[in-house]
Parts: sequence; structure tokens; C-alpha cells
Amino acid sequence: MADSPSSNRTHPSGQDQPALINGKAVWADAATDVRSPYDGRLLATVPKCTEDDIDAAVAIAKERLTQASLPTNERALILDRAAVILAERSEEFAQSISAEAAKPISSARTEVQRAVDTIRFSAAAARSLTGEMIPMDASSSGHERLGFTLRVPIGVVACISPFNFPLNLVCHKIAPGVAAGVAMVLKPASATPLTALMIAQLFEESGLPPGWLNVITCPGSTAQHLVEHRDVSMITFTGSGEVGWSLRSAVPHKRVGLELGNSSPVIVEPDADLQLAASCIVTGGFGYSGQTCISVQRVYAHQSIHDELLGRVTALTAALPVGDPLDDSTVVSSLIDQAAAERVSSWIDEALDSGAESMTGRCHPCPAGESGIAHSPSDTPNNFVEPTVLGKISTDMKVSCDEVFGPVIGFSSYSSIDEALSAANSTRYGLQAGVFTSNISTALEAAKRLDFGGVIINDTSSYRTDQQPYGGVKDSGNTREGPFHAVQEMTEARTVIIRG
Repeated sequence: MADSPSSNRTHPSGQDQPALINGKAVWADAATDVRSPYDGRLLATVPKCTEDDIDAAVAIAKERLTQASLPTNERALILDRAAVILAERSEEFAQSISAEAAKPISSARTEVQRAVDTIRFSAAAARSLTGEMIPMDASSSGHERLGFTLRVPIGVVACISPFNFPLNLVCHKIAPGVAAGVAMVLKPASATPLTALMIAQLFEESGLPPGWLNVITCPGSTAQHLVEHRDVSMITFTGSGEVGWSLRSAVPHKRVGLELGNSSPVIVEPDADLQLAASCIVTGGFGYSGQTCISVQRVYAHQSIHDELLGRVTALTAALPVGDPLDDSTVVSSLIDQAAAERVSSWIDEALDSGAESMTGRCHPCPAGESGIAHSPSDTPNNFVEPTVLGKISTDMKVSCDEVFGPVIGFSSYSSIDEALSAANSTRYGLQAGVFTSNISTALEAAKRLDFGGVIINDTSSYRTDQQPYGGVKDSGNTREGPFHAVQEMTEARTVIIRG
């Protein structure tokens, strides 16, 4: 393949990070700064790739698929090696995640370990990828024939990942992609591209031949060209519902896997362990400042225990360490950008104006140095919203009916489990929900009636393991992730019939 349109441009400073096409560094005439959301420091710049660069990346990916396939054993061994190398370099990756996403370093380390698991599960998925036998003689016209299916790569896959898990959610796309034998073009989130570039390089170090995984850094508007490219067979997207469904509408003839948002409910029954529930709610609602699609947002507490649970959650929330993401003690840091902080704050204000009660937290972004936040210079971004607990939430408030994606938990009370289940379902979202109860009948009834892709008993909506089928219904998506399920999505069943 000839050099891509951008590959011969002047090499920038050492702080700059290139895109990756066919194993080669790719630069562009324009670049995007990648800055720490916490203190605004410049971490690196990445190229603003063009449509020509996308064409080059897709072309080499298609070429790889048509020229030669990667045997299953080789794909699995690449994934094995990648998991080992990532585990060895875990602190380097954790530091990168924490710097570019303002994720507390303890959470970043957990993300790296989860990514190692995701890659290992993908290796297992590669080794267990099989078709099925077809009982041909079950049909009167099938006698003396042998029938079976093969799983074959779907083609070139465009992978579009979000900012909030810049390593693990990238791995949830590229590791199953390697397992499935597809060639990929990855477009990481513009706010957090650095860790994605690191893991792509790690995969090549692990033996993935050049061109099977290409990384394009570009604005979302340019990425539309990738989505609509005639040689892209599938798009796997994690992000906002607005963007995801618009992508789906733009390419109705393609397979589009969407993992989108949620307004996550948690129901707490009077027979629940309140200490456990309170601890899990705080962790599930304020981990990474609530910037996860399954973060606890709505808590429905039975009226007999509502006040006690609210008090426990409020006390735990007030004690959360807030500050520098690179500090080992920090639990909550800044949001991804000032626009996010301003939006979350405005939603809190709207709820308070509509009758909600503020139990703890601030109602606007926290200026540098206030409220004990260990913020650096006064000219740093104003991206903070303190962990906020609201009482007397109603279904028409944005903090209830829309996805907050910030450090806000709203409480409501109920008198019967029927009322709680109805309230939890009163949303256009359906990703995951949590229920705390010691009654197995209540747990099973909730699992049957909650209209969500996942129902978590005696933990919150934010619980996830990386091998489980994960995905939503309604506006929350149309697919299931988890390596074993993603590999199925990235392959097609090819039927083979042999006449004897």
C-alpha cells in the first residue's frame, strides 16, 4: 500500500502522538490538543485526520481481509500476549487514563485490570468460536446431505469509543474484533485518544500484523465519513443516544451495534441490608463522578426506610474525598469538561426550582480551591460539580427522566413494590437496574418485570463484569457486548451443504 495522504508530513514535537494506519505513524496539517480535564495542562496533541486518511485506513483494512485471514490460533495467541503485556505495563496505562480522563487513579487501575480480563475473555472467545451442525435429514429433501455453518468475519468494522473508559471500552471493541478475525478502524473519543493509541501499539507489539487495527483521530463530523464508508460493514458505537441513533438512521443497510445511555434506577425494599445498600449506592453513583452509563441516578426507597437510607447515603457522600485524580485517596474528581459541569449544574438548579431538596453537594461548578477541593492554579478549568444528593425527585425532572452523566443521585419514596417497579420503568432508557431485597420472590418478580437489559440483585445498576452479556433495550441500545457476544455480532453464519 502507498503511504496514506498524511504520512509524509512533517513530524511534530515529541509530545505529539500520531494516528496509526497500516502500522505507520500518520500526521496531519492540523492538530487537536489533549488536555487534562482536572488542571488544563497540555498532555499531547493528536492529528485531525481527514476523510482521505479514513479512506486509506479503510482501504488497508479491506486489503488485509481479502489478502489473507489470521488463523484462529494466531488470533488467540495475539490476545494472550496482549493481556500479559498490558498487565506488565498496568501502571503506565493507569496513569494515562487518569491524566486524560480525570479518572481517580484507583479507578484507573481497576479499569486496566478489567481490560486485561476483557482481552483474556476475548482469547477464550476466539478459541470457542464455532458453527453448528444442521440436521439435514429432518427435512424430506435433506437426505444424504451434510449441513453445517461456519462463523466468518463480517468485514471491516468501524469502532467508535467514548471518553469515560478510554481503555476498557476500547478493548471491548478491538479485542473481540481480533478474536472474530475482522479488520478494524478505531475512532476513539476526541477527549481521550491517548490511551487508545497506546493499546493499539501494544496489540502490534503482541503480534497483530499492521493494518488489522488502524486508529484515526478526528472530530465527530469527520468520523461520519467512516460510518458511511461503502467498505465498512459494521459500526460498533458506545456513547450518547442522540449520536448513536442518528448513526443507525444514516446507514440502515449496515449492522450497527449501539451501547447507549441510561437513567439507572435502584429499588431498596424494607427488608434490605441498608448498610450494604447505602455503600453500594454511593459507590455506584459517584464513581468517576457519575460519568458512566450505568451510574446510579434514581433511588426508590420504601417509605418505611426512606429517611434512614437517605441519611446514610448523605453521610457517606459528604465524606467522599474530592480532588486531584492522581492522588491515591481521591474518589471524585472533575467532569470531562466545563460544558458537562455547567449542564449538570443547570439540571440540579432546575430540580431544586421544581421542589427537590438538596441534601449535600453544590448546585453549580466548584471554583478552584473552594470546598476543600485540591485544585491547582486559578486559571484551570472549572469542571467540578460536588457529589450531590437530592430528595423529593419527581419523574418530570431532567435529573430523573434524562441521563445526568454526572455526580447526582435523586431519592423518591414508594409504598408498594408495584409502585416502585412502575416508577423504575417510567423511562425511555433500559440498560441496567438494581434491587436490594432479602426476599427471593421479590427479586425474581423484579427481574421479570423490570424492562432493562440487566437486573442486578443486592447491588446497584453500576455492577458489571466483562464477560457478561451487556446491553440495553428501548433507547439504551440494540446489542449485547461482552467478548463472547461481541464476537457473534462481528461474524456471519455461512451455511455449507454437501451432497453425499
